[in-house]
Amino acid sequence: MTRDIRITDVRITPIAFRDGPLLNAAGIHEPWALRAIVELETSDGRVGISETYGDEPMLRVLAQAKELVLGLSPFDLNRMEERVRAAIRPGPGAVEFELAPGSHTAKNAAKVTSTFEVAMLDLQGQLLGAPVVDLLGGAVRDTVPYSAYLFFKYAEHIGRPYAADAWGEGISPAQIVAQAQRMIDAYGFQSIKLKGGVFEPAHEIACMRALRAAFPGLPLRLDPNANWSLETSIRAAPELDELLEYYEDPTPGLKGMAELARHTRLPLATNMVITTLDDFRKGADTGAVKVLLSDHHYWGGLRVTQTLARMCALWDLGMSMHSNSHLGISLMAMTHVAASIPNLTYACDTHYPWQEEEVILGGRVAFENGAVRLPGTPGLGVELDRGKLAELHAQYLACGVRNRDDLAQMRKYDAGFPGRTPRF
Repeated sequence: MTRDIRITDVRITPIAFRDGPLLNAAGIHEPWALRAIVELETSDGRVGISETYGDEPMLRVLAQAKELVLGLSPFDLNRMEERVRAAIRPGPGAVEFELAPGSHTAKNAAKVTSTFEVAMLDLQGQLLGAPVVDLLGGAVRDTVPYSAYLFFKYAEHIGRPYAADAWGEGISPAQIVAQAQRMIDAYGFQSIKLKGGVFEPAHEIACMRALRAAFPGLPLRLDPNANWSLETSIRAAPELDELLEYYEDPTPGLKGMAELARHTRLPLATNMVITTLDDFRKGADTGAVKVLLSDHHYWGGLRVTQTLARMCALWDLGMSMHSNSHLGISLMAMTHVAASIPNLTYACDTHYPWQEEEVILGGRVAFENGAVRLPGTPGLGVELDRGKLAELHAQYLACGVRNRDDLAQMRKYDAGFPGRTPRF
């Protein structure tokens, strides 16, 4: 009987993989991105997997939470969530970035819940012989579209910890267009997003104009990561109104976004000012945000993501998904839940093209015309490559990075880098 099967072991393996010198509002990515691979083993020998944040504070929280799922059935999602909410609290030690809600310790319970939920759904699918999307109500699409995610970047990391990536420098409009062309050629993306908030707005708008000229049929997005003041965001609006699909988090706070909404024809999008249900209520009251980028890692899981989608439908908001540096397990979890959401109105974000390494059997997840096809196999449809897991864990042990700190990394290039936001 499947109800007699219990979770008997929890394994947490921190990993590090190469990450490019990608610039953003906070600074620059470190050479190594951190993730944690979580395995839940059952009494009948099955293993469900999940991928989450791998910084030191998150690893401490996961270690604290291990005991909470032992003895549960993989189907006991509600009981797991109750236990996590009762036991897990915000804690010290994390570097919290406003541009990265997943770094916030206030979201510890949601992050742990999501991590366990994905692995338990993977187990459920294995037990029932069904893909995770079927456990979420079934697929409304067979493929999930993703967007080309462009970054301003340096050619290589300071100190040259390993060979430079093949993308090269991405600073000028021509270089950004070349980056987009390379990504579209490799993955077939049908929309383009540029991570902004790095250079003067005039330069970033020039890059968007160059992208529009090079790719006249593709929707464009610009995300200044709240690094533009309200005044700057309003001043940029007339030009961007002619270029963008939506205007993502140019200025801080719901109040600023609400005022900006009065000065642009574009829908405003966010993954920064709405990251909790209380934020959603406040945002709905202002009417400022028209597109919500969810993220199952810090919202609390795949089922909560479906709830958010229903709320977006009720309030007539568009829906997409946020991303940070991740591997194939996270990508497949995103794909399953996105395939179950009728009102996924925009292609999802993904950093996946920037990651060269992988931890799943068979290597990299394939894209078709910018989309990931749902696997028909049970659970998430991916399995761990034990050899690769060991390699990436060894990189974690050797790399010396334990907490993401884009500001400290940027000050290795520019000791006077201010780090304040908004800067422009």
